[in-house]
Amino acid sequence: MAVKIRLMRMGKTKQPTYRVVAADSRSPRDGRFIEILGVYAPRGRSTADPDAVVEIDNEKVLRWLRQGALPTERVERLLRKSGAWDEFQAGKKGVEAGA
Repeated sequence: MAVKIRLMRMGKTKQPTYRVVAADSRSPRDGRFIEILGVYAPRGRSTADPDAVVEIDNEKVLRWLRQGALPTERVERLLRKSGAWDEFQAGKKGVEAGA
């Protein structure tokens, strides 16, 4: 089973929020998923706070990445923002140097 880390759309019409999920690559965008890894709200949580919100559980994401899950392009950008992608790359380089 190929696992992808991708976005799952939630929210009302014209007011999207997304869940960052680990899902089987064959399941539909808003279908079955294995685990919720975080939340992305591109329009903010409210009209008072319109800045984008990125809340990602880095420990869960790193566990999935180490097991071979592949992030989509958009999720990779969000992981760079949260710091999980840099941590994963640093751990990968450490393993290659030690081998």
